[in-house]
Amino acid sequence: MTTPDFFRARLDAMIDLRHPLAVLATRMRWAEIESALAPCFVRQDRQGRPIEGLDPFGPTLQMTGAGTSAAGRPRLPIRLMVGLLYLKHAFGESDESVVQRWAENPYWQFFCGGEYFETRLPCDPSGLTRFRRALGDAGVEELLAKTIETAVSMKAIAPKDLERVIVDSTVQEKAIAFPTDSRLLDVARRKLVLIAKRSGVVLRQTFEKEGRSLKRRAGGYAHAKQYRRLRRVLKRQRTILGRVMRDLERRLPTLADGMKEIATLWLERARRIHTQRPKDKNKLYALHAPEVECIGKGKARQPYEFGVKVGIATTEKGNLIVGARAFPGNPYDGHTLTEQIEQATILMQEVQGTPKPHTAIVDLGYRGVEVPGVEIIHRGRIKSLSAKARRLLKRRQAVEPVIGHLKDDCGLRRNWLKGSEGDVLHPVLCAAGYNLRWLMRAIVRLGLKALFALWLLVGMRGRLVSDERSWPPGRRRKAAN
Repeated sequence: MTTPDFFRARLDAMIDLRHPLAVLATRMRWAEIESALAPCFVRQDRQGRPIEGLDPFGPTLQMTGAGTSAAGRPRLPIRLMVGLLYLKHAFGESDESVVQRWAENPYWQFFCGGEYFETRLPCDPSGLTRFRRALGDAGVEELLAKTIETAVSMKAIAPKDLERVIVDSTVQEKAIAFPTDSRLLDVARRKLVLIAKRSGVVLRQTFEKEGRSLKRRAGGYAHAKQYRRLRRVLKRQRTILGRVMRDLERRLPTLADGMKEIATLWLERARRIHTQRPKDKNKLYALHAPEVECIGKGKARQPYEFGVKVGIATTEKGNLIVGARAFPGNPYDGHTLTEQIEQATILMQEVQGTPKPHTAIVDLGYRGVEVPGVEIIHRGRIKSLSAKARRLLKRRQAVEPVIGHLKDDCGLRRNWLKGSEGDVLHPVLCAAGYNLRWLMRAIVRLGLKALFALWLLVGMRGRLVSDERSWPPGRRRKAAN
């Protein structure tokens, strides 16, 4: 193949183009992805600000800073950044490790649209964070929708198979330590002391030495089940946290405006930790992540999980993910079914034939809910189900291994993205990574089917030739005529 650069190696000459990732790079609808995401990265017009000017006739009012600015570094290709997000969640990597592996793997570079092998990093890992924020909820759902369209265009799944879905919910845990009262009280005290130090404020007491001692004693008493002593330690920790809070509140008027806002925010969170009790509702479980919720799914090995509830919708046949959505506030599972079906319908609207889910197979957590135009099948109404519905009900458990692979292979087990926005983006990206792995397996499966059909055809032809040789000469002439 001709190349304009004789001093660099072309990727298509280095790799096996029959590799599933290389085949998928040619099957994905990159042009449609770029055209759909391009509006998110258009330079925005600025309002500008008025300034007073002077001319020979007196003062005038002029606008400055208005219009579109051409300053700044040009953005990286959208296909490169989208490919990195796909690969990150398909192979369970972090932002730092995915850019490092990209520089070592020619298949990854070919998938992201590269022509020549590169040894440098494609971008700074923090660029993926800013790219995710720019995409938003609608952008990441577009990435998931394109994987569904690719599966249909490759004929790995039929459009009619998208009309029956299995829906289930799970918990996406946040990257926080297990919340205990002792640890939260100590973390809040240390955070307020740190803010005071950065603001140049000298507190009366920081209780640094006593805080370390109380934290160690609380852990020992809890391990030994000496709860009376543990309660005394917690009372003392709450007391010293209150003293640090009041000391910092008295000095708030002396702080600068920027530090005053920061100190007010952390004082509010520390006050929540200081006043909450074990039986309270809407508790704060992490100082840096106030959006974390306590969710109990009835698991014996893990009674409570700390994060956000996520709904997953897969096809009844094939286990392709057609919906993934976060539901903050820990709602009842049945109340999320309408929104889950709505998201799956939106993601399928560009698929050939525009299929819509008309059957949802669920567990008893969705009992008592009706969705217009959708038949809901669960074992609570087993006596009134038809024979076909009973056969479909046996496929309900097929969503469980999908959730397991999402957590173990695609990073859904622990969400490291910040804030409520990260809770919304992360499950959709994990689902897109799972679908990428599904497509790679489908390419291998379809390729093996074609190879098996070719082998079968060659074998049958060879058998016919061998049979013809055993025919008598007269019959052989008749066959030739």
